[in-house]
Amino acid sequence: MEEAEAGAAVPAAGEAELNLSRLSVSPETLESELESRGEEERRGAREALLRLLLPHNRLASLPRALGGGFPHLQLLDVSGNALTALGPELLALRRLRTLLAKNNRLGGPGALPKGLARSPLARSLQVLNLSGNCFQELPAPVLELRALHTLSLGGNQLQTIPAEIENLRSLECLYLGGNFIKEIPPELANLPSLNYLVLCDNRIQSVPPQFSQLHSLRSLSLHNNLLTYLPREILSLIHLEELSLRGNPLVVRFVRDLTYNPPTLLELAARTIKIRNISYTPCDLPGNLLRYLSLASNCPNPKCGGVYFDCCVRQIKFVDFCGKYRLPLMHYLCSPECSSPCSSTSQSESDSEDEASVAAHRMQKVLLG
Repeated sequence: MEEAEAGAAVPAAGEAELNLSRLSVSPETLESELESRGEEERRGAREALLRLLLPHNRLASLPRALGGGFPHLQLLDVSGNALTALGPELLALRRLRTLLAKNNRLGGPGALPKGLARSPLARSLQVLNLSGNCFQELPAPVLELRALHTLSLGGNQLQTIPAEIENLRSLECLYLGGNFIKEIPPELANLPSLNYLVLCDNRIQSVPPQFSQLHSLRSLSLHNNLLTYLPREILSLIHLEELSLRGNPLVVRFVRDLTYNPPTLLELAARTIKIRNISYTPCDLPGNLLRYLSLASNCPNPKCGGVYFDCCVRQIKFVDFCGKYRLPLMHYLCSPECSSPCSSTSQSESDSEDEASVAAHRMQKVLLG
């Protein structure tokens, strides 16, 4: 205990870990400590350092000694310091898997080292935490870190999510809560391994229907946004166990979009063929009409049985989850005649029974408050 109070290293997990957390060591002392440790490691007198913990030491820059002495380092924690940039020393850590740099002052043009996307680090880094910094946009080099499993940029000043987020195909956990994001790009749905997505405490007004492609998604946090409805396609997320929606201005009664453009003659003809089951073969119609007919969508109203192609009525429909929560979902009907009157609460509830029976066993948790 006396050594810890004096500022000495505190080994927490054997020789493979060097813990200098919250010791307020001076830059000179830290450089000396790391240079000595690196020299001993090169001589074989100490086992390879795998974990280096430097949080809460008022560091203004990365220690220079990181630039050449620790080729086996797997975890670096520099959270809670005063870093405005992660210097080129970072690129020397060729086997680094976890970088924790939350609660610093990162966010300027040179916040990340040049050449990061082309360095061995781009192939080794799996966990990156840059939460609690000053980033106004997601750094371009981060979008080239193809091995990332977890990316955290919560509590920054992000305005948008770039479409290039789809480059991170190995991503399993994405945390972007506590920013100023207004829109979710549909490209976010192109992450096949994504299990946990946190977009809470932003300014998001809608969720793209492409989210139905996130087949691995288990937890979706959307609380404290500006959502008034969800796309009906969210019901296809069969592995979703937790959906957090509290703090959104979700509509409290059945609402219809009254904008409706009449279907074209082409669509009316195609609807007639589909509804009346008129048979045809590839020899009967040109290829463009065959493709058009294949795009028919069934009207979700169980009392209708119609189809639509390009022309439909957008409608917000409430789905009852476990008899406790009524979740507004966007769905599409073939015509205004399929819509129940705005004032008919009983009708809207009965129409949702079929969907509720499908959804209840898929959504184990819907957190609305």
